[in-house]
Amino acid sequence: MADDLLQIRGSAEEASAEARSSGSGRRPKPPWLRIRLKSSPEFDRTRELMRRQRLHTVCEEAACPNIGECWSKRHATVMILGSVCTRACAFCNVATGAGDPVDPEEPRHLAEAVTELGLTHVVVTSVDRDDLADGGASQFVRSIEALRADCPDTTIEVLTPDFRRKPGAVEAVADAGPDVYNHNLETVPRLYRGIRPGASYEHSLELLGRVKGRAPGMFTKSGIMVGLGEREEEVLTLMDDLRGVDVDFLTVGQYLQPTARHVAIARYVEPVEFERYAAAAREKGFLLVSATPFTRSSYHAGEDFARLRAARRAMAADPDSPGRPRRERRQGR
Repeated sequence: MADDLLQIRGSAEEASAEARSSGSGRRPKPPWLRIRLKSSPEFDRTRELMRRQRLHTVCEEAACPNIGECWSKRHATVMILGSVCTRACAFCNVATGAGDPVDPEEPRHLAEAVTELGLTHVVVTSVDRDDLADGGASQFVRSIEALRADCPDTTIEVLTPDFRRKPGAVEAVADAGPDVYNHNLETVPRLYRGIRPGASYEHSLELLGRVKGRAPGMFTKSGIMVGLGEREEEVLTLMDDLRGVDVDFLTVGQYLQPTARHVAIARYVEPVEFERYAAAAREKGFLLVSATPFTRSSYHAGEDFARLRAARRAMAADPDSPGRPRRERRQGR
Protein backbone atom coordinates (compact mmCIF):
# COMPACT_ATOMS: atom_id res chain seq x y z
CA MET A 1 0.00 0.00 0.00
CA ALA A 2 2.81 2.43 0.80
CA ASP A 3 4.18 1.78 -2.68
CA ASP A 4 0.77 2.66 -4.12
CA LEU A 5 0.74 5.97 -2.28
CA LEU A 6 4.19 6.82 -3.48
CA GLN A 7 3.19 5.96 -7.03
CA ILE A 8 0.40 8.54 -6.90
CA ARG A 9 2.99 11.19 -6.19
CA GLY A 10 5.45 9.41 -8.47
CA SER A 11 6.34 12.00 -11.06
CA ALA A 12 7.06 14.66 -8.47
CA GLU A 13 9.26 12.40 -6.35
CA GLU A 14 11.09 10.93 -9.35
CA ALA A 15 11.76 14.37 -10.77
CA SER A 16 13.07 15.52 -7.41
CA ALA A 17 15.43 12.55 -7.17
CA GLU A 18 16.59 13.08 -10.75
CA ALA A 19 17.29 16.74 -10.12
CA ARG A 20 19.32 15.97 -7.01
CA SER A 21 21.37 13.29 -8.75
CA SER A 22 22.11 15.59 -11.69
CA GLY A 23 23.44 18.30 -9.41
CA SER A 24 20.68 20.77 -10.29
CA GLY A 25 20.77 22.29 -6.79
CA ARG A 26 17.19 21.48 -5.79
CA ARG A 27 17.04 21.68 -2.05
CA PRO A 28 15.68 18.87 0.13
CA LYS A 29 12.47 19.58 2.00
CA PRO A 30 12.84 20.98 5.51
CA PRO A 31 11.66 18.85 8.43
CA TRP A 32 8.26 20.54 8.69
CA LEU A 33 7.40 19.51 5.10
CA ARG A 34 8.12 15.81 5.38
CA ILE A 35 5.16 13.41 5.47
CA ARG A 36 5.22 9.79 6.50
CA LEU A 37 2.78 8.05 4.17
CA LYS A 38 0.66 5.38 5.84
CA SER A 39 -1.51 2.64 4.43
CA SER A 40 -5.13 2.04 5.40
CA PRO A 41 -8.09 0.02 4.16
CA GLU A 42 -10.10 3.24 3.91
CA PHE A 43 -7.58 4.68 1.44
CA ASP A 44 -8.03 1.64 -0.79
CA ARG A 45 -11.81 1.84 -0.58
CA THR A 46 -11.80 5.53 -1.50
CA ARG A 47 -9.60 4.89 -4.50
CA GLU A 48 -11.71 1.94 -5.63
CA LEU A 49 -14.86 4.06 -5.40
CA MET A 50 -13.37 6.84 -7.53
CA ARG A 51 -12.35 4.28 -10.16
CA ARG A 52 -15.73 2.54 -10.12
CA GLN A 53 -17.61 5.82 -10.56
CA ARG A 54 -15.15 6.98 -13.25
CA LEU A 55 -14.38 10.16 -11.31
CA HIS A 56 -11.20 12.18 -11.28
CA THR A 57 -9.86 13.83 -8.13
CA VAL A 58 -7.63 16.83 -7.68
CA CYS A 59 -6.02 14.81 -4.89
CA GLU A 60 -4.37 12.55 -7.47
CA GLU A 61 -4.13 14.79 -10.53
CA ALA A 62 -2.45 17.64 -8.63
CA ALA A 63 -0.28 15.29 -6.50
CA CYS A 64 -1.64 16.72 -3.25
CA PRO A 65 0.63 15.97 -0.28
CA ASN A 66 -2.40 15.40 1.96
CA ILE A 67 -3.93 12.57 -0.05
CA GLY A 68 -2.93 9.86 2.43
CA GLU A 69 -4.62 11.62 5.34
CA CYS A 70 -7.75 12.70 3.47
CA TRP A 71 -8.45 9.45 1.62
CA SER A 72 -7.87 7.46 4.80
CA LYS A 73 -10.74 9.53 6.26
CA ARG A 74 -12.86 8.84 3.15
CA HIS A 75 -12.62 12.45 2.01
CA ALA A 76 -11.90 13.27 -1.63
CA THR A 77 -12.17 16.39 -3.78
CA VAL A 78 -13.79 15.49 -7.09
CA MET A 79 -12.55 17.18 -10.25
CA ILE A 80 -15.30 17.35 -12.86
CA LEU A 81 -14.99 18.01 -16.62
CA GLY A 82 -12.20 15.51 -17.14
CA SER A 83 -8.54 15.37 -16.19
CA VAL A 84 -7.04 17.56 -18.94
CA CYS A 85 -6.79 21.35 -18.50
CA THR A 86 -6.75 23.80 -21.39
CA ARG A 87 -4.38 26.11 -19.47
CA ALA A 88 -0.73 25.54 -18.62
CA CYS A 89 -0.12 27.20 -15.25
CA ALA A 90 3.51 26.96 -14.19
CA PHE A 91 2.74 25.48 -10.78
CA CYS A 92 0.10 22.87 -11.60
CA ASN A 93 0.58 19.13 -12.05
CA VAL A 94 -2.70 18.57 -13.93
CA ALA A 95 -2.24 17.46 -17.54
CA THR A 96 -2.56 20.14 -20.23
CA GLY A 97 -4.08 19.78 -23.69
CA ALA A 98 -7.40 19.49 -25.47
CA GLY A 99 -10.20 18.94 -22.97
CA ASP A 100 -11.88 15.56 -22.51
CA PRO A 101 -15.43 15.02 -23.79
CA VAL A 102 -17.94 16.17 -21.18
CA ASP A 103 -19.56 13.16 -19.50
CA PRO A 104 -23.31 13.76 -19.08
CA GLU A 105 -23.40 11.04 -16.39
CA GLU A 106 -20.69 12.68 -14.30
CA PRO A 107 -23.06 14.60 -11.96
CA ARG A 108 -24.91 11.36 -11.18
CA HIS A 109 -21.67 9.50 -10.51
CA LEU A 110 -20.57 12.35 -8.25
CA ALA A 111 -23.77 12.22 -6.19
CA GLU A 112 -23.55 8.44 -5.88
CA ALA A 113 -19.93 8.66 -4.69
CA VAL A 114 -20.75 11.34 -2.11
CA THR A 115 -23.62 9.23 -0.81
CA GLU A 116 -21.40 6.16 -0.52
CA LEU A 117 -18.63 8.12 1.20
CA GLY A 118 -21.16 9.59 3.63
CA LEU A 119 -19.78 13.09 3.22
CA THR A 120 -21.42 15.90 5.14
CA HIS A 121 -19.44 18.47 3.11
CA VAL A 122 -18.13 18.02 -0.42
CA VAL A 123 -15.72 20.09 -2.52
CA VAL A 124 -16.22 20.02 -6.29
CA THR A 125 -13.58 21.54 -8.55
CA SER A 126 -12.62 21.32 -12.21
CA VAL A 127 -9.95 21.87 -14.78
CA ASP A 128 -10.09 25.02 -16.91
CA ARG A 129 -12.22 24.42 -20.00
CA ASP A 130 -11.61 27.37 -22.29
CA ASP A 131 -12.79 25.16 -25.18
CA LEU A 132 -16.39 25.10 -23.88
CA ALA A 133 -18.80 27.94 -24.61
CA ASP A 134 -19.63 28.37 -20.91
CA GLY A 135 -16.28 27.20 -19.54
CA GLY A 136 -18.02 24.19 -17.98
CA ALA A 137 -20.37 26.23 -15.79
CA SER A 138 -23.39 24.12 -16.77
CA GLN A 139 -21.63 20.97 -15.53
CA PHE A 140 -21.09 22.65 -12.16
CA VAL A 141 -24.80 23.53 -12.09
CA ARG A 142 -25.84 19.97 -12.94
CA SER A 143 -23.46 18.63 -10.30
CA ILE A 144 -24.91 20.90 -7.61
CA GLU A 145 -28.44 19.90 -8.63
CA ALA A 146 -27.59 16.20 -8.47
CA LEU A 147 -26.04 16.61 -5.03
CA ARG A 148 -29.02 18.58 -3.72
CA ALA A 149 -31.38 15.86 -4.98
CA ASP A 150 -29.45 12.83 -3.71
CA CYS A 151 -27.59 14.26 -0.70
CA PRO A 152 -29.82 17.06 0.66
CA ASP A 153 -27.98 17.21 3.98
CA THR A 154 -24.52 17.57 2.41
CA THR A 155 -23.16 21.10 2.17
CA ILE A 156 -21.49 21.97 -1.13
CA GLU A 157 -18.32 23.90 -1.85
CA VAL A 158 -17.26 24.69 -5.40
CA LEU A 159 -13.75 25.65 -6.44
CA THR A 160 -14.16 27.05 -9.93
CA PRO A 161 -11.84 28.23 -12.68
CA ASP A 162 -11.95 31.89 -13.64
CA PHE A 163 -14.51 31.50 -16.48
CA ARG A 164 -12.64 34.27 -18.27
CA ARG A 165 -14.46 35.50 -21.38
CA LYS A 166 -17.45 33.26 -20.55
CA PRO A 167 -20.35 35.71 -19.94
CA GLY A 168 -22.91 34.53 -17.43
CA ALA A 169 -20.90 31.51 -16.27
CA VAL A 170 -20.06 32.83 -12.80
CA GLU A 171 -23.63 33.92 -12.24
CA ALA A 172 -25.00 30.53 -13.31
CA VAL A 173 -22.86 28.69 -10.76
CA ALA A 174 -23.66 31.19 -8.00
CA ASP A 175 -27.38 30.96 -8.75
CA ALA A 176 -27.20 27.16 -8.35
CA GLY A 177 -26.66 27.86 -4.65
CA PRO A 178 -23.47 26.23 -3.40
CA ASP A 179 -22.77 26.91 0.26
CA VAL A 180 -19.20 28.07 -0.46
CA TYR A 181 -17.86 29.61 -3.66
CA ASN A 182 -14.08 29.31 -3.86
CA HIS A 183 -11.83 30.76 -6.53
CA ASN A 184 -8.11 30.94 -5.89
CA LEU A 185 -5.96 33.94 -6.70
CA GLU A 186 -2.94 31.60 -6.36
CA THR A 187 -0.26 34.32 -6.13
CA VAL A 188 0.41 38.05 -6.03
CA PRO A 189 -0.19 40.23 -9.12
CA ARG A 190 3.51 40.75 -9.91
CA LEU A 191 4.03 37.02 -10.49
CA TYR A 192 0.94 36.36 -12.59
CA ARG A 193 2.55 36.46 -16.01
CA GLY A 194 4.96 33.67 -15.14
CA ILE A 195 2.72 31.65 -12.80
CA ARG A 196 -0.80 31.97 -14.27
CA PRO A 197 -0.46 32.72 -18.00
CA GLY A 198 -3.87 33.27 -19.51
CA ALA A 199 -5.33 34.44 -16.19
CA SER A 200 -5.84 37.93 -14.77
CA TYR A 201 -5.51 38.93 -11.13
CA GLU A 202 -8.05 41.72 -11.60
CA HIS A 203 -10.54 39.39 -13.28
CA SER A 204 -10.23 36.77 -10.52
CA LEU A 205 -10.72 39.43 -7.86
CA GLU A 206 -13.74 40.79 -9.71
CA LEU A 207 -15.19 37.28 -9.96
CA LEU A 208 -15.19 36.94 -6.19
CA GLY A 209 -16.82 40.34 -5.85
CA ARG A 210 -19.54 39.42 -8.36
CA VAL A 211 -20.37 36.26 -6.44
CA LYS A 212 -20.71 38.15 -3.16
CA GLY A 213 -22.77 40.87 -4.82
CA ARG A 214 -25.12 38.32 -6.33
CA ALA A 215 -25.40 36.08 -3.27
CA PRO A 216 -24.48 38.10 -0.15
CA GLY A 217 -25.19 35.17 2.18
CA MET A 218 -22.91 32.77 0.35
CA PHE A 219 -19.46 32.18 1.83
CA THR A 220 -16.64 33.16 -0.51
CA LYS A 221 -13.15 31.79 -0.28
CA SER A 222 -9.79 32.19 -1.97
CA GLY A 223 -6.30 30.80 -1.57
CA ILE A 224 -2.70 31.47 -2.45
CA MET A 225 0.61 29.64 -2.48
CA VAL A 226 3.74 31.14 -0.96
CA GLY A 227 7.35 30.33 -1.72
CA LEU A 228 7.12 31.52 -5.34
CA GLY A 229 9.10 34.71 -4.83
CA GLU A 230 6.37 36.93 -3.41
CA ARG A 231 7.20 39.58 -0.81
CA GLU A 232 5.41 39.76 2.52
CA GLU A 233 4.03 43.24 1.83
CA GLU A 234 2.56 41.94 -1.44
CA VAL A 235 0.73 39.18 0.41
CA LEU A 236 -0.67 41.70 2.88
CA THR A 237 -1.89 43.89 0.01
CA LEU A 238 -3.51 40.85 -1.60
CA MET A 239 -5.35 40.24 1.68
CA ASP A 240 -6.64 43.83 1.56
CA ASP A 241 -7.82 43.27 -2.01
CA LEU A 242 -9.75 40.15 -0.98
CA ARG A 243 -11.34 41.89 1.98
CA GLY A 244 -12.27 44.72 -0.39
CA VAL A 245 -14.64 42.27 -2.12
CA ASP A 246 -15.78 40.74 1.19
CA VAL A 247 -14.09 37.36 0.86
CA ASP A 248 -14.75 35.38 4.03
CA PHE A 249 -12.09 32.68 4.08
CA LEU A 250 -8.41 32.76 3.08
CA THR A 251 -6.06 29.77 2.70
CA VAL A 252 -2.29 30.12 2.49
CA GLY A 253 -0.05 27.13 1.79
CA GLN A 254 3.51 26.31 0.72
CA TYR A 255 4.09 25.80 -3.01
CA LEU A 256 5.65 22.42 -3.72
CA GLN A 257 7.23 21.94 -7.13
CA PRO A 258 5.49 18.93 -8.77
CA THR A 259 8.23 18.11 -11.31
CA ALA A 260 11.47 19.54 -12.64
CA ARG A 261 9.46 21.01 -15.52
CA HIS A 262 7.41 23.23 -13.23
CA VAL A 263 8.40 26.60 -11.78
CA ALA A 264 11.05 26.22 -9.11
CA ILE A 265 10.46 26.93 -5.43
CA ALA A 266 11.94 30.30 -4.54
CA ARG A 267 12.09 29.35 -0.87
CA TYR A 268 10.49 27.28 1.85
CA VAL A 269 8.43 29.54 4.07
CA GLU A 270 9.02 28.92 7.78
CA PRO A 271 6.06 27.99 10.01
CA VAL A 272 6.47 31.20 12.02
CA GLU A 273 5.82 33.20 8.85
CA PHE A 274 2.59 31.31 8.27
CA GLU A 275 1.58 32.26 11.80
CA ARG A 276 2.21 35.92 10.95
CA TYR A 277 0.07 35.65 7.84
CA ALA A 278 -2.73 34.03 9.84
CA ALA A 279 -2.63 36.78 12.47
CA ALA A 280 -2.63 39.51 9.82
CA ALA A 281 -5.60 37.93 8.00
CA ARG A 282 -7.61 37.73 11.20
CA GLU A 283 -6.87 41.38 11.94
CA LYS A 284 -8.04 42.34 8.46
CA GLY A 285 -11.43 40.75 9.10
CA PHE A 286 -11.47 37.35 7.41
CA LEU A 287 -13.98 35.13 9.16
CA LEU A 288 -11.55 32.24 8.86
CA VAL A 289 -7.95 31.74 7.80
CA SER A 290 -5.89 28.59 7.33
CA ALA A 291 -2.20 29.34 6.90
CA THR A 292 0.19 26.41 7.30
CA PRO A 293 2.77 24.74 5.05
CA PHE A 294 0.33 21.93 4.16
CA THR A 295 -2.79 24.05 3.77
CA ARG A 296 -4.61 23.41 0.50
CA SER A 297 -7.97 24.72 -0.73
CA SER A 298 -10.00 21.70 0.28
CA TYR A 299 -7.89 20.43 3.19
CA HIS A 300 -10.17 19.97 6.24
CA ALA A 301 -12.92 21.74 4.28
CA GLY A 302 -15.75 20.16 6.25
CA GLU A 303 -14.37 21.19 9.62
CA ASP A 304 -13.60 24.64 8.25
CA PHE A 305 -17.16 25.08 7.00
CA ALA A 306 -18.46 24.46 10.52
CA ARG A 307 -16.01 27.08 11.80
CA LEU A 308 -17.13 29.53 9.12
CA ARG A 309 -20.74 29.28 10.20
CA ALA A 310 -19.79 29.71 13.85
CA ALA A 311 -17.65 32.75 12.98
CA ARG A 312 -20.51 34.34 11.06
CA ARG A 313 -22.84 33.88 14.03
CA ALA A 314 -20.27 35.52 16.30
CA MET A 315 -19.79 38.37 13.83
CA ALA A 316 -23.54 39.01 13.68
CA ALA A 317 -23.47 39.75 17.41
CA ASP A 318 -20.67 42.33 17.00
CA PRO A 319 -21.66 45.43 14.97
CA ASP A 320 -18.04 46.65 14.89
CA SER A 321 -16.52 43.40 13.65
CA PRO A 322 -14.00 43.91 10.81
CA GLY A 323 -15.45 40.76 9.27
CA ARG A 324 -18.79 42.46 8.50
CA PRO A 325 -19.42 43.23 4.83
CA ARG A 326 -18.15 46.59 3.65
CA ARG A 327 -21.62 47.90 2.87
CA GLU A 328 -22.75 47.20 6.44
CA ARG A 329 -19.67 48.84 7.98
CA ARG A 330 -20.11 51.91 5.78
CA GLN A 331 -23.76 52.22 6.78
CA GLY A 332 -22.96 51.73 10.45
CA ARG A 333 -25.08 48.59 10.79
